[in-house]
Amino acid sequence: MSSMDKVLARISQSSLRLKLLFSILAAVLFISVAIALISRYILVSSLTNELEARGFAIAHSVAERGGSYILDDNIPPLLTLIFDEAKLRQRKNLVSYIFIENPRGDILAHTLTRKLPDNLRGNSIPAGSSTSIKLVKLDGQPIYDLATAIHEGLYPIGTVHVGLNKTHIDALVGKLRVVFLGFISAVIVITILLSSWLSKYITKPVSDLTRLSDEISRGNFDIPLQFGDEHWDTSKCPAFTNTDLPCWHFDQSRDGERPDNLHRTCADCTFYRKHEGDEVIQLGDSFRNMVWSIKLYRRRLRESEEKYRSLFDSGPDPIFVVDCGTGEIRDANPRTLELYGHTKDELTGMKFLDLGPDHNAGCLEYFIEGGGGCVYFPKLIHYRNDGEPFFVNMHACPISYRGRQAIIIAVTDITELIEKDAQLIQAGKMKSLGEMSAGVAHEINQPLNAIKLGSEYLALVSEEDLDIPKEHFREVVNEISIQVDRAAEIIDTLRSFSRKSELLEESVDLNQPIEAVLSMLRRQFELDNITFDLDFCKDLPPVQAHSNRLQQVVFNLVANARDAINDKSAHEPSSERRISIRTGTENGKVFVEIEDTGTGIDKEDRHKVFEPFFTTKEAGQGMGLGLAITYGIVRDYGGQIRIQSEKGIGTVFRMEFPAPGVRGGTA
Repeated sequence: MSSMDKVLARISQSSLRLKLLFSILAAVLFISVAIALISRYILVSSLTNELEARGFAIAHSVAERGGSYILDDNIPPLLTLIFDEAKLRQRKNLVSYIFIENPRGDILAHTLTRKLPDNLRGNSIPAGSSTSIKLVKLDGQPIYDLATAIHEGLYPIGTVHVGLNKTHIDALVGKLRVVFLGFISAVIVITILLSSWLSKYITKPVSDLTRLSDEISRGNFDIPLQFGDEHWDTSKCPAFTNTDLPCWHFDQSRDGERPDNLHRTCADCTFYRKHEGDEVIQLGDSFRNMVWSIKLYRRRLRESEEKYRSLFDSGPDPIFVVDCGTGEIRDANPRTLELYGHTKDELTGMKFLDLGPDHNAGCLEYFIEGGGGCVYFPKLIHYRNDGEPFFVNMHACPISYRGRQAIIIAVTDITELIEKDAQLIQAGKMKSLGEMSAGVAHEINQPLNAIKLGSEYLALVSEEDLDIPKEHFREVVNEISIQVDRAAEIIDTLRSFSRKSELLEESVDLNQPIEAVLSMLRRQFELDNITFDLDFCKDLPPVQAHSNRLQQVVFNLVANARDAINDKSAHEPSSERRISIRTGTENGKVFVEIEDTGTGIDKEDRHKVFEPFFTTKEAGQGMGLGLAITYGIVRDYGGQIRIQSEKGIGTVFRMEFPAPGVRGGTA
């Protein structure tokens, strides 16, 4: 690297203040020196010319006044004349000598006190000119010899020589140089002072901005905001001390309106303001306002982040952050580690699908396909680290996490709730079995009677050794076998109905649980003069549910229908006693309708019939849990139950179930 490159490198690395200072100094110095040199040249030349002109003026004066003396050869007055001219005022320092010679070269008079040196006589006037100038020496001193011709009319009668002291002239020029040097020095000193002040004035805000920018780039937003002599007290800003309060100047000020009482100190805000001044001041103010805004809203962001991070970490339920694109878990709160039995490192990067392979795929697909808003997935099955299943409710919402589309999923462990619900349902089944006991006993008694008659007949034949046709014997045996199968079927139905449901769902044909309930109740209802009108759709699509729970639903609705019919018959003995059950598909859903010809439901009671412990029956006739359990079971399977009722006409309960798949609904 050359010396020039090194100099340029050092200049480029110097501060802006030094660059401004030296740039201004160099520019002013260059201009000052240029002006000084030009002025010196002009003034020195003018001074020299002026002195030469003054010398020639002396010579002309002597020539005009001394011409008559030369013609009269009157030397004493001539001598007096040249002495007077040489010593007049300040001329004695400028004029070294004056002498006059005739055309023949003879010296007529001179002002020297000694013999005139011969070297002074060498300045001849050229032909065609009336003056001449030549540098000569007198006693070693340089002298400008100015020669002027003396004329009388057209004829020359002599020459006047005036010697000007070049040393004196140089001294005058030196004084002029000192004056110009002083002028340049004064300009330089003033320039340094002005440049220093100006560079400081310009670079101080820039230095402050640079200092703040460096601190902000390091993430230090708590640095005190100091610009020049200003010190900001952040406690004076109500929006800074109370992050729930919006900044009036930044968020709410419109068209010069005055702040309300909550922002009463904001009218004369010391933070957001514009100074009257040049661009440097305005730049500093703009940057300061920007820094204050960043500081204010960074504080709010940090406080908000800390608040929601504390909520995230201290939440009683597991919370996941799942990447939409990859399906991987990006973050999880401590409760997740406790419930699922995984470590934080194991969960981070794990596929969310691995925690619930049966249902989680639907949640991810919902958001990948562009589903908006939050979605609720009830009663899904997840698995712990050891493979143990448990039930959860899942609430998922789309978020942006570290620049990527993600889902925040809150999970609630409802296993204990499911178990209690199952216990309640089981208790309801036992109650239902108690209510069905008479009808079931009658249903079982019929095949038992038939079996007893057949077995007694065969015993009689055997005891009396009667000879009966083989066809009769075979017919009796077959009938006994049929009645045994019938009794076994009734017992299996009872056992299936009373059995506690499994956790895992299965594919169920809705016609099957209806037929199972009717096999236990139909005979009993018919003895009570209640007829059934059945309209079952063949080849129904299966739904994901539990058969014995659906039996509980059908039993509850049919039992309520019987009670409503009996209530109506108590007041209208001739009224129709019929229960209609229909199944089918509509709009991609499987439905079941159970209609009765009972008393109907009052309009004001329809929205309350599914509430727990709500009942219109008399005390001791029911606890009001049947329809509440029915509603819960239907909702568990992603279905809906609706009521159509008219007082005095009857009621229709319609249940709709989705096709198999993930059941989720927007929340």
